[in-house]
Amino acid sequence: MKLPVKFIMALAGVAALAAASVVYVVQAKANSPERRTADAAVAVDSSGPVGLGEPGRLLFRNGAPGPGYGNVASVPVFEPGGPRRISSLGCERFYTAVDGGLCLAKEPTPLPGAVAKFVDSALGEVKRVDVPGIPNRAKLSPGGRMGSWTTFVTGDSYSTPGTFSTRTAIMDRERNELSSNIEGIPLRIGDAVHRGEDVNYWGVTFATDERTFFATVSTGGRTYLVEGDNEAWKARTLRENAECPSLSPDGTKLAFKKRVADGDVRPWREHVLDLTTMRETPLAEARSIDDQVVWLDDGTIAYGLPRADGKESDIWSVPADGTGAPRLLVPLASSPSVTTARR
Repeated sequence: MKLPVKFIMALAGVAALAAASVVYVVQAKANSPERRTADAAVAVDSSGPVGLGEPGRLLFRNGAPGPGYGNVASVPVFEPGGPRRISSLGCERFYTAVDGGLCLAKEPTPLPGAVAKFVDSALGEVKRVDVPGIPNRAKLSPGGRMGSWTTFVTGDSYSTPGTFSTRTAIMDRERNELSSNIEGIPLRIGDAVHRGEDVNYWGVTFATDERTFFATVSTGGRTYLVEGDNEAWKARTLRENAECPSLSPDGTKLAFKKRVADGDVRPWREHVLDLTTMRETPLAEARSIDDQVVWLDDGTIAYGLPRADGKESDIWSVPADGTGAPRLLVPLASSPSVTTARR
């Protein structure tokens, strides 16, 4: 059911999480000389503020220690390891589209709580929505009209199916209309209408038409890639075992994580699905990526990868056609996105 923004359902009795997310042990490469050298080169660019109206900048959550830790920062896409501009806006997840952004941040409340902040090109807050749970995912449509976020509201991480619960919202900013929990959207699995109390959605990504979206749905112990229509208010599954999809800028491909090792602490492998042929390609990144990746361009994805100590992450990239090798982009950073020119 869609609700006006001023009416947001409060969630009572939310269980505190033992862990907001599961940390994975990554390969020894995580502490390689390449990374230590990059850490030593982390510097601050004081030449100007962090702005979203300048195309070609890589935005991210700053994980470097010191002032500005946890705040939104940026570097040029062509020089990702260079000095970073650091803002005063603190977020757990951040995403930018055209000249605006969506910040999903923790709120200091007795129960796990968050706030979704829509910001302008200068990172000034223009709207906020209080959200139950612990921040997990945030996304904007290419034109900036639609926003979505996911929080954990009970249980554990989705590393073990059936031990967690999520709440995913979609907001139409043009109509000032909020779907605070999309679990009620009519869902078809194959040819049958599906109803179940265990339905969970997460990881929304939008098409350029500002109404079509893709997401993950979990029900009956299985996960599915879903295509939804926010205008018609319906959704259908496309295939099994596809989580945290991310649509390419040209709208022809979806990057997603695929479970390849049940019960393993590193269960996922990133794949790319061609939406015309429905053929999937495993990418050269063999480490387990627990992230909703972003597209730097039509041929490259970027993602956050936790370090071996589990305390911080780095941003890496890899070609989207299965060739090449992973490349370290930004040390001590997470939640990447790229500024683009207004269409």
